[in-house]
Amino acid sequence: MDSAIHAFDMHQQVLRTDVSGMPLEWIDYRDAVRLYHTEQVAYVCGAPIFSVYGGINSLTSKRSIVEVNSIIATIGHKPGFDASRHDYVPPLNNQTLFRRDAKVCMYCGVHFMSRDLTRDHIRPISQGGKDAWQNVVAACRRCNNHKGGRTPEQAGMELLAVPFAPTYAEYIYLKGRKILTDQMDFLRAHFPRKSPLHARINGSFIHPVA
Repeated sequence: MDSAIHAFDMHQQVLRTDVSGMPLEWIDYRDAVRLYHTEQVAYVCGAPIFSVYGGINSLTSKRSIVEVNSIIATIGHKPGFDASRHDYVPPLNNQTLFRRDAKVCMYCGVHFMSRDLTRDHIRPISQGGKDAWQNVVAACRRCNNHKGGRTPEQAGMELLAVPFAPTYAEYIYLKGRKILTDQMDFLRAHFPRKSPLHARINGSFIHPVA
């Protein structure tokens, strides 16, 4: 089917949720149109961001159009996953770790580009530490090299913020690109009330360790 797209940005992601409003994943306009076409969209939220035009009906001479909103609630769940599980632990990778820590070195407090950050294990692997969200922070190369195979206490360094494992909704935020205001508001409503991400999104990332 011949189609045309009128949109602010073809690369803008659409936030998909289940019928209860639980965030599930980011999808592109193609996947979104497919969900509309197969009648899996239960309702929509947010503002329209895409107008996808299809073919012309030979009987009515009218051209089909699908208006895609920034947030769409769909029937069913993401295959093999229950997003409401409280014990869910998202996979750990540097991209989301650095974004969790606002791309700030958790030792010197300086903001860096992702390419200049490293994954530091608070308790080193050599001392029995785990490669897990609660034991890793973003660190610049200088601080990581200085700390070496020691704990912050052993190296005489202060950890500026408490590491934490994101919930699924928080992880969806961390994976997002060019998140729109309505999408951000929707996601933040699903963050835990005391989530450190609330402050970090507002530009205040430091939460001193007790």
